Amino acid sequence: MVELLAGYRPQADREAADLARVRALVQAVDNPWSRANPLHVTASALIVHPPSRRLLLRWHARQRAWLQVGGHGDPGETDPLDIALREGAEETGLTDLRPWPRDDIVHLVIVPVPAKGDDPHEHADLRFLLATNEPDSARPERPDAPLRWLTFAQARALTGQDNLRETLTRAERLMPGA
Repeated sequence: MVELLAGYRPQADREAADLARVRALVQAVDNPWSRANPLHVTASALIVHPPSRRLLLRWHARQRAWLQVGGHGDPGETDPLDIALREGAEETGLTDLRPWPRDDIVHLVIVPVPAKGDDPHEHADLRFLLATNEPDSARPERPDAPLRWLTFAQARALTGQDNLRETLTRAERLMPGA
């Protein structure tokens, strides 16, 4: 992960500060993915269908928001892209997910997570873009986690998260015809 972070170029001052915190975390602890750390690394992705210029969002009950797919690494997992791919497949049932248009981080952001009891913490979220050729094959993993294919404008209107709007902007710039 050190190499992945070394090659990442933040696009704003806030993102540069978040990147510095993530780099410090990675150097300070043996397992930056561990939920025992008040700040820990997560990996997520926007799933896109480039031919239709649509993206997939998932309802996250705990955050009470429509967000990208992704989450925590399982024990022994250390590759952020692999985690985003696994989480994406688990949460959507899509079996053909692949990095798009490249396999690098598209956005890095530290987000506060609503506390579960006395568990306030932050996610250092490494965000990727994944594409599918079979958008109609998407199926929610649970009834309380519905999925919605949206245009970028619809997704911006649906989300109240400024950090997700920034991820959407970066993804839309990469779309065909942008």
